[in-house]
Order: sequence, then C-alpha cells, then structure tokens
Amino acid sequence: MTSQTARPFHVYDTTLRDGAQQEGMNLSVGDKLAIAPLLDEVGVGFIEGGWPGAIPKDTEFFARAAKELDLKNAVLAAFGATRKAGAVAWQDPQVRALLDAQAPVVTLVAKSDLRHVERALRTTGEENLAMITDTVELLVREGRRVVVDAEHFFDGYRDNPAYSRSAVLAAFEAGAEVVALCDTNGGMLPDGVTQVVTEICAAVGPNAILGIHAHNDSGCAIANSLAAVGAGCTHVQGTVNGYGERTGNADLLAVVANLELKGGRQLLAKGPDGQGGLREMTRIAHAISEITNIAPFARQPYVGASAFAHKAGLHASAIKVDPDLYQHADPLAVGNDMRMLISDMAGRATIELKGRELGFDLAGQGELLTRVTNRVKDAEANGYTYDAADASFELLLVEELNGGRPEYFQVESWRSIVERHGSRGAAATAEATVKLHAGGRRFVTTGEGNGPVNALDHALRQALVHVYPEVEKFELIDFKVRILDAMHGTDAVTRVLIETSDGKTSWSTVGVGPNLLEASWEALTDSTIWGLHHLGIAPR
Repeated sequence: MTSQTARPFHVYDTTLRDGAQQEGMNLSVGDKLAIAPLLDEVGVGFIEGGWPGAIPKDTEFFARAAKELDLKNAVLAAFGATRKAGAVAWQDPQVRALLDAQAPVVTLVAKSDLRHVERALRTTGEENLAMITDTVELLVREGRRVVVDAEHFFDGYRDNPAYSRSAVLAAFEAGAEVVALCDTNGGMLPDGVTQVVTEICAAVGPNAILGIHAHNDSGCAIANSLAAVGAGCTHVQGTVNGYGERTGNADLLAVVANLELKGGRQLLAKGPDGQGGLREMTRIAHAISEITNIAPFARQPYVGASAFAHKAGLHASAIKVDPDLYQHADPLAVGNDMRMLISDMAGRATIELKGRELGFDLAGQGELLTRVTNRVKDAEANGYTYDAADASFELLLVEELNGGRPEYFQVESWRSIVERHGSRGAAATAEATVKLHAGGRRFVTTGEGNGPVNALDHALRQALVHVYPEVEKFELIDFKVRILDAMHGTDAVTRVLIETSDGKTSWSTVGVGPNLLEASWEALTDSTIWGLHHLGIAPR
C-alpha cells in the first residue's frame, strides 16, 4: 500500500448505472456504448457500466463493451450485490454474473445500516458481515479489484456507529481495495460528513482507501463530497450533470473542477497529446446531454450556458477592465466561455463586450453604444428580452452599424388560420399563406403544419427556398410563449422566443406583439434573416 500523501486519487463515474436511474431516463445499450468513450475522454478513472445478471441490458453492455470499447484512461466496473443470506458466494447466480462480465473492477453494494440488514434483508448483523466477507474474498481470489459501496452508511452510523464501522472493517479485511461511504438518502450536511469521515479514517488506518458516494436530496451532494475529501477520502463517486434518482447524485464534473481548480490537484487523466481533462468538460457534458435526451441545465456550475454569463451593467464595466473581478474561475479552463447578457440592465460597457463576443469592435464608438443601449432599454420596456435571444440582438446591432438589416425579402402579406369541422373531438388543421418578394420575383405559398405557427414557418421557407435554398436546412427546434400582462387577459402583450437550427449550430430570436401570431411572425422572420446572414449569404 502507498502512503496517504502519495496515494492516487480515484475519480469514479456512475452515470451509466446510478445516473440512469433518473426519472425519464432510459439508456439503451447503444447509448451506454456512446457515453463510455466520452467519460474516458474527459479522463475519469472508473466507469461503472451497470448491473450484469440483474438487468439484461447491462449484461449485454458488458459483453459488447469487451469487444467494442477501447478505453484509454478508465477501467470498467461491474456493479452488483453481496451474496444472498444463507447462500454460498460461488453458487450465487448474481455473484457469478459479476465474474462473467469480465470487468476488471467489481463494485459491491453492501448493507452497513443494521436496521436495513434486519428489516430489508431480514437477516442478522453477523450474517450480513459474512456476506460481505465471503463475496469480497471470492472476487479478490478471482483477480478482481473490489470496491464496496457501504449503502446507507451515514444514516446507519448515526443509529449504530459500531455496526456500520464493523461493515467497513469487514470489507477491508476481506481484501476490498476501496470502501465508499454512501449517503444513500442524501440527507447529510457537510459538517456531519467531515466528522464521520474523520472518525472512520482513524478506525481504518492511513493506508485504507475510503470513498464518498453522495446524493443531493439536501442540496449538498457536491459540498458533502468535498467535505469527505477534505477529511481523508481519496475516492469520489458521482455522475455527469448530476444525473440520478430523486434529486440526483453529486455532479462529478463540478466536484472534480473544484478539486482541481481550487485545490490544486491533478485528478483527470490526459492523453499523450495533452487533450482531455477539465478543458473538455463543457463539450462532453453537453454531448452526454444529447445522448440522454435531457436538456442541459443552463445554470449548472462550470459547464452551464449561464455559468459565466453576466447581465448587470456594473459587472460589465468591471469585466471590461479585468474579467477575473466577477468570475470565480477562468471559463476556458473548463471549456466554457464568458457571455454578456443584453437586457434593460445593460450599460455601454455591456453592449461593447457583447459586440466583441459577436465579432464587432465597438471600442471608441460612444455615440453608437449610446444608441444601442437606449434602444435595448426601450425594447425591453415594451416586452422584448435579449438575454436569451442573441440572434435578435445581433440583428439590432447590424441595423445600427449599417443603417439597416440585410433585406433578403420584402413581405407583402401573411395569414394563418386554424380550421376544424364537425364535433368537438375532431382534428383541427392549420394552414398559412405567405406573399413576399425575393430575388426579383413574387411568391405566394401555402403551408400546412401542426398549429398556426408551424404552418407559417413552413409557408415562409417554401417561399424562400426558390431563392435561398439554404433555408431548407433551417428547422424550428424550440418555441416558448409568455403572456406579459396577464391582467389584460386575451388582450395581453405576447412574447415569443424561438430556437432554430441548421444542423450545425442553433440560434434564438424574440418577437413581441399583441397576439401569438404577430409575435411568432417577427421571431420567425428574424430567425431566417439571421440564419442567412450568419452563413455569409448576400441578398439576391
């Protein structure tokens, strides 16, 4: 065994197993095989793939992983339980399935709360310790590295510290490499974690590797993980993006970023070319979000779109002098970037910095900055918002810089109707007609869609595709509506935010009007204009 100061630190990811228990998440074997290389690329040391033998998909995952995965930094861990009460470890089919998975690491969940032993397992405390010992010894004899997850450890320790401690000691004495202390119910606070981990470190000695597995039910999973590391744990478990059942597990990326950037540790492995590690965190977190089909959380620490976004004008003035004055870390260190949000709080410094972010040098253009600032404040007073509509703001900026926006088309008229025949339950149809001029020609097109806005979108693109074939790739991917003055009922001002994609990038625009259709039309036309402008296409 190495000394505590020289001992390597374990970064253990359980996204594919514990994270996959999140409500609404259903990972296929193909999804897991796609996520595992991303976890390996960011540099984690362990990837827990699932529970072979208990879940057929996980059995298939390990069988395919042995043939299809070529991990550079991580090793696979198969998760399972200790032998059943009264059984022989070698004959327990679940234990045999762990061996059959051929993973170099096996992680065993073991009861460490006597109440769970007696009420859930319906056995004695002595038999549970024997179950831990027998299973660990068997796996070690078969050449596996063994991690024991001491389930419900902190709750059990508060109720009966002697028994919970004996479960940890039994695992180590049987040959376990790591025992992870689990806050399974997620109710611990950092000071309690510090106290318990300190006491267990003293009990197991300096050469034992203790880990932390925290859930976020009290909102403290990241803080509890950091507290455990501060008290002596050198193995930390968690999930990408904090996935997991109920309120989730500890966000492993945030835990590691804190330990590396604030604690000066080097925890994530990097390839020979220096790639991987923290600088890949944002990209990989978002790539995994795409696979799980769970939208990224904008305010997620370090990797969220809003993690380094600044809105207040006072902040912007200071950021213009020194970005570090209002940022706790360099966003580039985690592959993210600083963003300036444009709102009625914006001052001239905010506009200048946002212009620079969009590729415009506005330094020294005081009159222009004043015009843009005043226009933004007036627009937001009338219901617009630009902090989530960068494309609309960029068009506003282009107008002020060039005396107008690119004129790709001139609208003659548009209309959209919803029609339903027959009974109340009959299906309704939506149809829109757009009349416009583009490329020296007049177009009259009709589009049908799932609702009046979708029909308008189809009609607009059908008209323009003859002159600008690039719009065929444009697709509306998100649509948000907000009623701004609910006191006016159906006469209230409506704001629409839409997000459009061309398959490579996405952009957001805003429209405001006295009704849903007028607001949507403004956002749709802005979206089309920005998309063509972004592609460098000149009006035809």
